[in-house]
Amino acid sequence: MHPETHDDHAVNADGKKPLKMQEAVHVEVADDIPAELEALLHTEPLHGLTDAEVTQRTEQFGLNEIPEHKTNPLLKFLSYFTGPISYLLEIACILSGVFKDWIDFGILLAVLIINACIGFFEEARAESALDALKNTLALKSRCWRNGKLVEVDSNTLVPGDIIALRLGDIIPADCRLLGVGVTGEITEGTLQIDQAALTGESLPVNKGKGATAYSSAIVKQGQMLAVVTKTGINTYIGRAANLISITTEEGHFQKIINSIGNFLVIITCVMAVALFFVRVWGVPEKPNAPLGDRVRHSLLEVLVLTVAAIPVGLPTIMSVTMAVGASQLAKKQVIVKRLTAIEELASVSILCSDKTGTLTLNQLSFDVPYLSNKGNTTTNFEGTGVPYTEQDLLLTSFFASEPGAQDAIESAIRGAAQERVTVLKERVEQDHHIPGYKVNNFIPFNPTSKYTEATVTDLSTGKQFRCIKGAPQVIVRMVGGHDQATKAVNDFALRGLRALGVAITVDEAMTKFEMVGMISLLDPPRPDSAHTIQECQKLGISVKMITGDQQIIGKEVAHRLGMHRTILDASKLIDDSIDEEALIDRCVKCDGFAQVIPEHKYKVVELLQKRGYLVGMTGDGVNDAPALKKANVGIAVEGCTDAARSAADIVLLAAGLSTIVDGVKTSRAIFQRMRSYALYRIASTIHFLLFFFISICAFGFSLPPILIIMIAVLNDAATLVISVDNAQISQRPDKWRLGQLLTLSAILGVLLMIISFAHFFVAKDAFGLTTLPEKDNEGVENAGKLQTIMYLQISSCPHFVIFSTRLPGYFYENAPSWVFILAVAGTQVFAMFMSIYGVKVFEATAIGWGWGVSVLAISTVMFMLLDIVKVAIIRSWSFELTVKLYPTKSRKALLEERVAKRIVKERALANIAKCRKVLYMTMGLVAWRRTYENGGKRKLLVGNSSSTIVIN
Repeated sequence: MHPETHDDHAVNADGKKPLKMQEAVHVEVADDIPAELEALLHTEPLHGLTDAEVTQRTEQFGLNEIPEHKTNPLLKFLSYFTGPISYLLEIACILSGVFKDWIDFGILLAVLIINACIGFFEEARAESALDALKNTLALKSRCWRNGKLVEVDSNTLVPGDIIALRLGDIIPADCRLLGVGVTGEITEGTLQIDQAALTGESLPVNKGKGATAYSSAIVKQGQMLAVVTKTGINTYIGRAANLISITTEEGHFQKIINSIGNFLVIITCVMAVALFFVRVWGVPEKPNAPLGDRVRHSLLEVLVLTVAAIPVGLPTIMSVTMAVGASQLAKKQVIVKRLTAIEELASVSILCSDKTGTLTLNQLSFDVPYLSNKGNTTTNFEGTGVPYTEQDLLLTSFFASEPGAQDAIESAIRGAAQERVTVLKERVEQDHHIPGYKVNNFIPFNPTSKYTEATVTDLSTGKQFRCIKGAPQVIVRMVGGHDQATKAVNDFALRGLRALGVAITVDEAMTKFEMVGMISLLDPPRPDSAHTIQECQKLGISVKMITGDQQIIGKEVAHRLGMHRTILDASKLIDDSIDEEALIDRCVKCDGFAQVIPEHKYKVVELLQKRGYLVGMTGDGVNDAPALKKANVGIAVEGCTDAARSAADIVLLAAGLSTIVDGVKTSRAIFQRMRSYALYRIASTIHFLLFFFISICAFGFSLPPILIIMIAVLNDAATLVISVDNAQISQRPDKWRLGQLLTLSAILGVLLMIISFAHFFVAKDAFGLTTLPEKDNEGVENAGKLQTIMYLQISSCPHFVIFSTRLPGYFYENAPSWVFILAVAGTQVFAMFMSIYGVKVFEATAIGWGWGVSVLAISTVMFMLLDIVKVAIIRSWSFELTVKLYPTKSRKALLEERVAKRIVKERALANIAKCRKVLYMTMGLVAWRRTYENGGKRKLLVGNSSSTIVIN
């Protein structure tokens, strides 16, 4: 009988049945082998496959490597010229070339090429992720072929190959352990395998005959032959690579930009086409000109207006804003690989975090131990009443530790002893020499005895004693039974802690062992993890822990991090008995998942995204790579594998998650800048198009093309500095709220148009300025003044509105940066002086100080009035209003669902309040009754204003 076997008939020294010890059971990831493949796995261990069999199976299964799918670089570059805004820019660019308008042609072509280059060089992740996954595979393997143990390239392995695994080997393919030594001897031993990078398990696992060892895991202890079961894309790591390669979804930011682009392109095209027909046949500038000339002139006029209306700078300003943000984050040790991830990080509402190595240190550490009393026995746990100390426990453990062992448990115990035991800390050289003691004999761990043993001499007294350290059930048996220690171990097991027993002899014959205590070991949380989770929650981000470890370990770590302990088994994700909506509800409500594999992590992210959440995913291992790429924002933590780093959007250079909080705050500031620019630019475009559409159709009034281009170039150039503007950080995940954005933009655009027409009519009717130049010089100057006045108004009033759109609240709540003020005000002061004095090159007629200062002053006042309108709309906005203004089937269904849930929640809260009231009343009555029954004489004193019960 093995030492760990429980004997149901055993009794302690006092004749009582001992307390049964509970042991944590490692749940292995299941790996199904098809029957046809199983038939190929019965290879003779010391002979292996023949060359002919290898050739045949290579043809059937392919090489043991992850296949590459390369994208043509030219086609990839050309793909960045697609999209609604890009198409409109390309059409305008072509027309500019046709009409030989080379300035516009050069500007438009430059914008197109710059945007494409930014996209091409910033975003190419799938190929590098696959390359990194390939690099984690072993290059050479020792394999039995044709009756000889030979070294072969790992990519030539096939199912049925017999491979030799030893200490330090990277396992080259999924394989089944045979329980046979490298030279053919039968062994009951196990291999200790570190598969943390694959499964996320914090501890190395012991695997024996019949167990599956996965490709890219590392052998930490032992040696054994194994038969290859799966190769290439069919392996555990290969399935992860396949998940990465099929994840090619369009990013959230790109969807938003496309939606804004579609809106602007549609209104621009509709008005441009209508204006073209009006100028050719309705209100032509030269009615008597031939049709061809009218068409050409109208096309050129429409082209200029279209170029000015299109948000040419939208993609560039967004990219520059994010690039500046990426530079700011880099100073905080957050490296951004994909620029648009900055915007998406601001909108993340759920952060799925890998446990091992991210929330925890990924190193086994000494935890709070169980300490016995000195002199304790099987029947008398109190002993002398004086407990062993933590230093006693660690020093005894150190005696029984193997010097130089690479085992994680041994390293943890030796490290804790050297750090906490005074006699060991004070040594000059940190070796196995122990001042005041001499280790006479050491017996290493073996799978049969399950403990290590040392015989030690105390040099101060000359007394010898034996120390043992090992499996808890074995140590309890060696001391003759110990129910208190067993209870402690059971408590450790229920919390997912690894336990080791420690005992020492107390007699001269060194045969009677006394329990010193039980060591508990755990991969502990990082010191900053709990605080980071609290900070994330303050920012409205829900953190969910996802781990390959056992469920009880996940619950213990969650508890220590201040999270709830609702950690679900990952098998719940593939429960066929419930529908997808119920599965999503589970994902939303739980605090994490345990025993996950790459497919599970991928599934969690996918389900949460289906509910509309933007999901961030952190991780460091190969097993995290698919989910990192699937998530809206993949975050590779410090010390991550190449596969995780390549699949991620953001890479953290500092340990832990604390830098994520800095990243979220910075990204939210960047988001506010981008949203404020989008709101300003859409409102400006609507204002610009509406004003000129009506003014041309109704009055035949327009501006010289050079002044229109000046408005577009100066204003967009000035707003580039929005990337360094002060921004107000939201305490909730940011959202674009496109319905609100477009509605608010449209209202501001219409109001700006009304303000512009007010200037137009005042100048035209009150001051007698004309819309069309007369034949004499005075008439020409008269019309030129009106054009210049309207140029200054159209340039300044919408541009000043950006001081309002930069905040969701009132403009004075957060001051803009001085750089931003100088850039925006500087362009308008330039426009004012150009208008006051006139510049013939730009076809600007002098309007004098009165008009120049008045227009700018009115524009300043108008943006303040528009700010009040903006705040009123934002504060009154709701999802119900969105459904009323933009009713769609999906929105209506979502609103009905929200209303139904709200009713159920209110009813539940009301019932809970009633139950709580009944409970309090019952507790009061019970307390009063007990007091009444247990008391002596009672007197009820009734006064004028109070009643008192006096208990004697």
